[in-house]
Amino acid sequence: MLLAGLVAAVAAAPVTVVAQAAVTAAATPTASFAKVSDWGSGWEGRYTITNGGSSAITSWQVQFELPAGTTVGSHWNATLASSGQRHTFGNVSWNGRIAPGASVSFGFIGSGSGAPNGCLLNGQPCAGGTAPTPTPTATPTGVPPTVPPGGSNPVAANGQLRVCGRQLCNAAGKAIQLRGMSTHGLQWYANCATPASLDVLAREWQADVLRISMYIQEDGYETDPRRFTDMVHNYIELATARGMYAIVDWHMLTPGDPNHNLERARTFFAEIADRHRAKNNVIYEIANEPNGVAWSAIKSYADQVIPVIRSRDADAVVLVGTPDWSSLGASGSGGGADVIAANPVEAGNVMYVFHFYAASHDDYYLDTVRSAADRLPLFVTEFGTQDYSGDGPNDFVMAQRYLDLFASRKISWVNWNFSDDFRSGAVFTTGTCAAGAFGGTARLKEAGVWIRDRIRTPDDF
Repeated sequence: MLLAGLVAAVAAAPVTVVAQAAVTAAATPTASFAKVSDWGSGWEGRYTITNGGSSAITSWQVQFELPAGTTVGSHWNATLASSGQRHTFGNVSWNGRIAPGASVSFGFIGSGSGAPNGCLLNGQPCAGGTAPTPTPTATPTGVPPTVPPGGSNPVAANGQLRVCGRQLCNAAGKAIQLRGMSTHGLQWYANCATPASLDVLAREWQADVLRISMYIQEDGYETDPRRFTDMVHNYIELATARGMYAIVDWHMLTPGDPNHNLERARTFFAEIADRHRAKNNVIYEIANEPNGVAWSAIKSYADQVIPVIRSRDADAVVLVGTPDWSSLGASGSGGGADVIAANPVEAGNVMYVFHFYAASHDDYYLDTVRSAADRLPLFVTEFGTQDYSGDGPNDFVMAQRYLDLFASRKISWVNWNFSDDFRSGAVFTTGTCAAGAFGGTARLKEAGVWIRDRIRTPDDF
């Protein structure tokens, strides 16, 4: 576009000054704002800082004002200090340096109908000239809209979900199936779940649901509860802005008894449910893969955590892990579905979790989940086409047999995982997340191409 403008300037002398002004502005650092999405009562904003100068920027600070009645909520990829309606965002440790010609972005959730004004970048006008440029009122050309054409998205189409009989049903009472992806552990792969990658997941992959995988141990929540709780808040907002359902995954593995984390879980879910109670897209998965304990211990945990959620978010769906790594007992002594059906969790709008990995879990596991679906409401919150480690050769034939069963029963599923981990189960090739190139299939592993194709098939809402 700049080249075209310069050619026009040569051909028509009256616009030469305008072209020169554009060149001058582009030669200095700029910060441009876009409303990535707007849902009436709030919006997601994104600032992109571009270094048009000849030397690197070593740090940056963006300041702006919001009109009365408009506030800032969650934010990411920046620090934030606010004084009244004046907000100052600064770089974090890893994105302060911007090489000549390079850009970085940060984002935030705004509440209210207003937009930023009076923007300054490191004390100078964000437009790079002598006065601020009016804030754009539409998403810039080349930035895909978050909401698909026509304003339809999974949450808009289905509203508040509920469990009706053994099915997941939408607000109209229709049985539906959600399909989507799980993040990897936030402590390791948060750079793979960004506004840009989630744009691709929502628009290009047409995913219905994002599972937010927050590990409890393994350098996760217990090391810094405030940090990880805030990360989950942010991801809920990002999923909401893109019209996807958000599963809050309390990803406990070792110790396998969920009661080891009972008080942590009660504290965490109290805050999450309290803040997001007004949303209709949040689903709570309260124990990822219980193991080494009987169903009675898992049920005891669920009976203590679910009331914490219900007292704040009365109608959200809650997902409860099942014995032996959420295999419905198939990876242990078996009979898990019988035990659960005989002594179910004492709450409504509850579903039970099943996990499988196609290269490890054969017909016995498939028969287990088929039989359980006749008696229990099920949600498959994690599966892979590899072995149970999430690595090794893919068994797409076995995986498709599972997905065919789930389609026939309208059992919702989420694939593991939306990252560039070296294992074959991560959908992106190593280095993709650092590069920030998430669209298309060029940087997808074999499993990534396979699962993308299956998420993209039309929904029946």
